[in-house]
Amino acid sequence: MAAGETTTTIDTGDTRAGFLLALLVYFLWGFLPFYMKAVAHISPFEVVAHRIVWSVPIAAAVLVWLKRTDELRKAIGNPRMLAQAALTASIISVNWGVYVWAIGAGRALETALGYYINPLFSIFLAFVLLGERLKPAQYVAIALALVAVLIVTWGVGVPWVSLTLTVSWGFYAYFRKALPIGPNQGFLLEVLILSIPQPPTSSGSASPARRRFSARRPIPAC
Repeated sequence: MAAGETTTTIDTGDTRAGFLLALLVYFLWGFLPFYMKAVAHISPFEVVAHRIVWSVPIAAAVLVWLKRTDELRKAIGNPRMLAQAALTASIISVNWGVYVWAIGAGRALETALGYYINPLFSIFLAFVLLGERLKPAQYVAIALALVAVLIVTWGVGVPWVSLTLTVSWGFYAYFRKALPIGPNQGFLLEVLILSIPQPPTSSGSASPARRRFSARRPIPAC
């Protein structure tokens, strides 16, 4: 290195507190299927709707407490950012809906497989769409993970629940990366968009497909 040159250290923002919080979140996420199974008699649409509606005041309170509402106000006044957020909100709502339905339908293992496959799909998107490259050791790790997926799915058929969760989450993360707003602000913007009341159908009721998907299961007798 020539005299007078200085090296630049890139601050990724990673901290011990952030790691511990992420670990706690994933630990709690592991218990979510128990809750979803307990409310399996409720329509998946209703469960997702509650998740959206109750997220609005909680996420808003967090932003106010952190004093990070400026980005959100700017995003609401920007049609392009609203369109981007509407896209990511639509994709994540599919992910949420399939997850809630699958747990209630007794397909928890398929949902777990979907989130296991997801990092592989994210790597694929980063390689193809973002031009990122891998090191030789990383190719070996990915190959081993692919073998594990093939072993798990062998003889089961096409795990459409797993693939739907994988693809929806992968593209959500890809498009969310392009949305120039913080994660907390972006989440609130998405649930605000999703909480906009939808117009009823011409008959004033849900479509036949929605009624079949959201049909309530009988509560087992004690």
